[in-house]
Amino acid sequence: MKAVFRRELSSYFTGLSGCVFGAFLLLFAGIYTMAYNIRAAVSNFEYVLSSMSFIFLVIVPILTMRVFAEEKRQKTDQLLYSLPLTMTEVVMGKYLAMLVMFLIPLCIIGIYPAVLSHFGKVNLAAAYGALVGFFFLGAALLAVGAFISSVTDSQGVAAGLCFAALLVNYFLASLSSFFSSTAFASFAALTFAVAALALIFYLMTKSGFTSAVIFIASEVLVFVFYTFKKDSFEGLFPNILSSLSLFARFEQFVSGIFDVTAIVFYITVAAVFLFLSVQAMEKRRWS
Repeated sequence: MKAVFRRELSSYFTGLSGCVFGAFLLLFAGIYTMAYNIRAAVSNFEYVLSSMSFIFLVIVPILTMRVFAEEKRQKTDQLLYSLPLTMTEVVMGKYLAMLVMFLIPLCIIGIYPAVLSHFGKVNLAAAYGALVGFFFLGAALLAVGAFISSVTDSQGVAAGLCFAALLVNYFLASLSSFFSSTAFASFAALTFAVAALALIFYLMTKSGFTSAVIFIASEVLVFVFYTFKKDSFEGLFPNILSSLSLFARFEQFVSGIFDVTAIVFYITVAAVFLFLSVQAMEKRRWS
């Protein structure tokens, strides 16, 4: 894993993707710090992080689009399969290299609140708490991008799909308000969601029997709950959509609340998508 980590990290410093990633992050951090904290004389540095969170829509696809897709395109992934390493070690080595590339500009941004505190009263606890939340938000999004890169061999497709997925998640909390809050609407939406997840599972595993079992069992479970707990389905699907928004959870940190549940959620999302990345690599390895 260390060899993969070192190789991946060095490639970011010798290539353009790592430099562009860090440059974009620092550029927008500087712009919003100047706009909020200097020109508008707002002491809340956490507002800077909230305003620049949209930049993840651009920089995450830039950093993750080549992590697996380029290996497949150049056929160098065959070398990874021949190494005495598990796919978990390969995926974790690449993911940790991305985290380091994310952490470097973030450490520079972490100096800003300390500098600003010399010129005014800055709530350092809230600022650094938001910075921690910003890191875990980025860590979760990088895992999503890595998974998307692992299922395609085109950097362009990986970047496009990653951008689309993050864009939907960015507006997910707002989109949830457009769904009906009736019990039947939630039941119908959950039925469709279960079918979509079963289809995705089939596309990843090509196991029709297992996918059918998962679909039928899940549908029966949803139907039973709807039959006996109909009232609990009122507004259920919009609430689920809102709770799945990674960006919306970050607003708790911006409000000065160090939300431990949000950090656990980010770690869980990262773990799930890294696991899916491992499975995608294992599937290609044995096919």
